[in-house]
Amino acid sequence: MDFRRFALLVLLVMAGPPLAAAQTYYPDADWQHKTPAEAGINPQILKQAIDLAITGETKAPRDLVLNHYQTFGREPFGYAIGPIKDRGDPTGLIVRHGYIVAEWGDPLRVDMTHSVTKSFLSSVVGVAVDRGMIRSIDDPVRDYMAPVLVYNPLPAVNKSDRLATPDLLSLFDTPHNREITWDNMLRQTSDWEGTLWGKPDWADRPGPNPADWTTRVRNKPGTAYKYNDTRVNALALAALNVWRRPLPQVLKETIMDPIGASNTWRWFGYENSWIVLDGTLMQSVTGGGHFGGGMYINAYDMARFGYLTLRHGKWKDRQLLSDQWVDRALTPTGPEPTYGFMNWFLNTNHKLWPSAPVNAFAHIGNGTNMIYVDPDHDLVAVIRWIDNKAVDGFLKRLLAAIDQS
Repeated sequence: MDFRRFALLVLLVMAGPPLAAAQTYYPDADWQHKTPAEAGINPQILKQAIDLAITGETKAPRDLVLNHYQTFGREPFGYAIGPIKDRGDPTGLIVRHGYIVAEWGDPLRVDMTHSVTKSFLSSVVGVAVDRGMIRSIDDPVRDYMAPVLVYNPLPAVNKSDRLATPDLLSLFDTPHNREITWDNMLRQTSDWEGTLWGKPDWADRPGPNPADWTTRVRNKPGTAYKYNDTRVNALALAALNVWRRPLPQVLKETIMDPIGASNTWRWFGYENSWIVLDGTLMQSVTGGGHFGGGMYINAYDMARFGYLTLRHGKWKDRQLLSDQWVDRALTPTGPEPTYGFMNWFLNTNHKLWPSAPVNAFAHIGNGTNMIYVDPDHDLVAVIRWIDNKAVDGFLKRLLAAIDQS
């Protein structure tokens, strides 16, 4: 071998792998920490961000039952039918390059996460698509639905009392609902019509004119955006029909266990959302805490899920959510460009967070509960129980701490 070539080979071996080939860190059960300085973050400015997250606590009461009846509970049929739990202190943590660099409050506390639940729901739909159980998200949901037998432990004694009541529930059999696709449901552009678990679609965030609630003309699926939990719950029931297994079991097996989540999270449905499927009682879960229930989870597990989405659905050597699915989830919805799939909120044109990069996104629920994901800065931030008006100020200081490290 030529001496110069030999010397070059020795130098390359001594230098080790190039920076671009450095392995991405994924946490195991014990999540490694780094100091802010080690992660390229100015600790003084980071403290300002955390102080704002704490002092900017939501003004809503910590008694979430009281909070419910001061807000959504005032809507028609707005009474809670799922569990509600008092919340804890403002809480959060910062993850940079996969390492925890800061935490505050009580990150181990299991709290309601409200509509962040929708991101877990869309993920189990995503796994079904990736596995071919749903051939295309542009297919009508009706093609995948069987009639649903709702479990009724207290049937009417006089059967004539339910003479005009159907024995089976059909979610997608009206002329309007037959046209609805999985994509429409995932983007909240379906305008699905009906009543599910005692909650009419029109009663969720109703318009200002009661005369229009039941008489308005339906929007063609895909043409109008409306955030509506009754329709989200219809998607959850449709996904249960595809999987033929309780969705919490599916989520645990396909997402939460592979990312090393704890065993303390729980995904609840409603007291009346039980069906009989394949001869087995199963509870259809909710897409949030609008009527109670939803995902109860700690901040560390939220951060793991956020890190999975930061890594475009990959965890170590496994692609848990396909690149194609994550790309679709991050594609703006026509009628609402700051929304992708539920609940992937997008910073399109800097509209949601002026201080954050345009390609930043977040999984957000009432509270505010937020998993902020920033590919430009290789960053995940979990912020719980912060006033929504304080979010951009928090992000401004957090990103300044990275830029001025």
